[in-house]
Amino acid sequence: MKAAPRYGCKDIWNAFMCEGAIFSSNDIPYCPTTAFDLPKELIPWDKAVTLYRTHRNDPNFSSPAYVCFYLDDYKFDGPNGVWYNSARAIEIIRHFAGAITPDFSTYQDFPEPLKIYNTFRMRAFGYWLGKNKIPVINNVRWGTPETWHYCWDGIPEKSIVAIGTAGGSPRNLRDRTRFEAGLRELVRLLNPHTIIVYGSADYPCFYQLINQGIKIRSFPSHTAQAFKRRSAI
Repeated sequence: MKAAPRYGCKDIWNAFMCEGAIFSSNDIPYCPTTAFDLPKELIPWDKAVTLYRTHRNDPNFSSPAYVCFYLDDYKFDGPNGVWYNSARAIEIIRHFAGAITPDFSTYQDFPEPLKIYNTFRMRAFGYWLGKNKIPVINNVRWGTPETWHYCWDGIPEKSIVAIGTAGGSPRNLRDRTRFEAGLRELVRLLNPHTIIVYGSADYPCFYQLINQGIKIRSFPSHTAQAFKRRSAI
């Protein structure tokens, strides 16, 4: 039964982002991949904001980079972040070539409802960007196997997806088995033709995917680039 409209309420949950969306059985909105070309480069949100401020008086400013969110949550989430200040977020993102959906954290020690909510927010924000004509690529996050019944929801099959390896997995040997198991499940269920990796893809699990015919496109993290520049001095 459809709920009766509630008049006089304020949308503090960003329900507007999901208007017209299709939902999974877990109530995760479907987020179409609206990007058809691979990014030429990736720029983290905080660096994108700095670049936007530098050129904010130039109405013709544009960047060929895709905005990504592979950084600590406090740098893009919270009261002034992209979810609660979405109007500012989209104004900034419009000046870039596209966006990878936000990497809201789903750490293994988070309560399960919070992990599901952050998965919901990834897809809802991405769906909304796509509705606003911004090229979008889905970020994928998974945890231990109990998250697998919802963490792939809302992502198209046979498309481009993005993941981050700069934060620890699979570099962290203690967590590599979990990462590799989830990556295999991602490929089995979503069958992506391309996986964008923010961070190193120099691991056997990615070589195996290349041998299966999946394209792996890795971008060094901004931290790695900074260390490389520093060592070259």
